Order: sequence, then structure tokens, then C-alpha cells
Amino acid sequence: MWHVFRAVGNMLRTQAARPPELKSDRELALMRESGILVCRALKICRDMAKPGVKTIAIDRAVEAFYASHSAIPLFKGYPGKVPFPAVTCLSVNEQVVHGIPGERTLKDGDLLKVDTACKYNGWCADRAITIPIGTVRPERLRLLRVAEEVLQIAIDELPKRKWWSEVASKMQKHAETNRFSVVTNYVGHGIGRVMHENPQVPNFVNRETRKHDFRIEPGLVLAVEPMVNMGTAEVKVLGDHWTVVTKDGMPSVHVEHTLAILPGGKVMIITSDEGAFELEMPRPNVAATPISNPTQPV
Repeated sequence: MWHVFRAVGNMLRTQAARPPELKSDRELALMRESGILVCRALKICRDMAKPGVKTIAIDRAVEAFYASHSAIPLFKGYPGKVPFPAVTCLSVNEQVVHGIPGERTLKDGDLLKVDTACKYNGWCADRAITIPIGTVRPERLRLLRVAEEVLQIAIDELPKRKWWSEVASKMQKHAETNRFSVVTNYVGHGIGRVMHENPQVPNFVNRETRKHDFRIEPGLVLAVEPMVNMGTAEVKVLGDHWTVVTKDGMPSVHVEHTLAILPGGKVMIITSDEGAFELEMPRPNVAATPISNPTQPV
């Protein structure tokens, strides 16, 4: 997934009035097709991410892959002070998110964050992974493990909880118990026909986010993307108007999945690797009837 990532308070206030659009089984199946393409794109990134490789080379390979499948990359041209120039966000070490691919060469010991999203047949999917480059120091690997555990907590807790804040609080607690910090400047988002839909999905809980909490219900699709820092949670944006870095220069990890809530207390991982690398594009065996009333308010 990627992240709209503006100041969270403004985002929540602006969009709180609009209920999320709940997706039908048929629509989730279409989103899964986009998710499969995102998984395949990320495999290209994993295979290429070695010491000595320039980040621009990885981005160009992903762009070519999307083009070969008639998929629309969702990041390139994304509006901002300067339109985002690439199909992937490639962020290294202290770069948290929104890193712009370029001439930077990957080095042994780096942590490479890869975030990408595409639209296929009218539906979107978004995912981020962190790739350790070569031999990485144990503390950096622990940071990566904890961030992945934070995302897994969201997957495990969504079926058990009624409100998102209950999930987010457990995510935040796990990171902080391990002496890391959760970035609070940026949040995840709903996703569907467009990359950024309601609701906004914080990976933490505070007074502002509690005001705009949302109910977990069948048909809800969320791009959940914790950013966990080794040091302070404080970040800043560089002069390219996109790259977000930690203020203390310490490394950060970013991971993300697009997750759908199903009836009966189940979660569908739209961007799961499972089945994504078969010769034929797998289509889930789902009905075309809606999961729930899409006009039901949160």
C-alpha cells in the first residue's frame, strides 16, 4: 500500500464525515487480482535488491512489469508540490517513507523499504515490505522483526475487535514494549476503486484518533502500514518534498498489507503472497452478492 501521509489530525477531521465504502465479495476478488500483481512486483524488488544495485534500476523493472500486465502504477505522478516521479517508493535506512528512486547504490547492511501499488481492472491494492541488504546488524534485524510483528498483530486482532482503536493500541504497545517508536505523522487508509479512501488508519492511539475511531465490519478494506523507528518517532521531509526521514538519523522499518474484513470473523489478505506466483492469475471462488450494506454508517 502506500500512504497519503499528511498531518494526521487534518486528515481525520477532513474525512471523518464520510463513511467507508464497504466492498462486495465480487469486488474483493477483483482487488485480489491487483494484490497478486503487487506481490509479483515486490518479488522483482526482492530479487534485485543486492549490494551494488541502484534504486532507479529496481523502479524501472517494476514499471516495466506493470506495463506488461496493463496495470496502472498508482504512485507515479501522484500530486504534491512536485508530482511523485516513480512507480515505487524506495526508502533506505533513516528514510521512513516516500523515498524517490535514483542513483543511490544499495550497500551491505542497508534496510530497503519498498512500497508500491497498482490498479488493475478498476481496483487497487497496496503493499510495503522492508528488505535487509546483505549482512545486516542484529539490532536492525530486530527492528524489522518487531515491525512485522506489529503488522501481524493487526491481522490477528481485526477479527476479534469492534473498533479500530482496539487494534491500533495493541500495535503501538508491542512496538513500544520492544523500545521502538511508532511514527505518528502518517497513517494508513481505506482502499478500493481509488488508492486513498476512508477511513484513515492510524497505527497508534491518541486523543485525536479516538475522536475519529471507526467500527470494524464486513466489507471494510484497509491498507494497514506501521512505520516503526529505532529511535525517536519524530520525522521530517527533505527538500525533494517527498522523502521522509527520522529526525535522529536512526533507521526505520515500514511494512504494509491491504486487508479485507470478511463475514464470520475472518481477514482476507488482499496482498498475500499465497498463490500469487501460479502460472494463471488465480480467482477466488466468491459470490457476486454484497457482503453488507455499503450505505451503513460507521
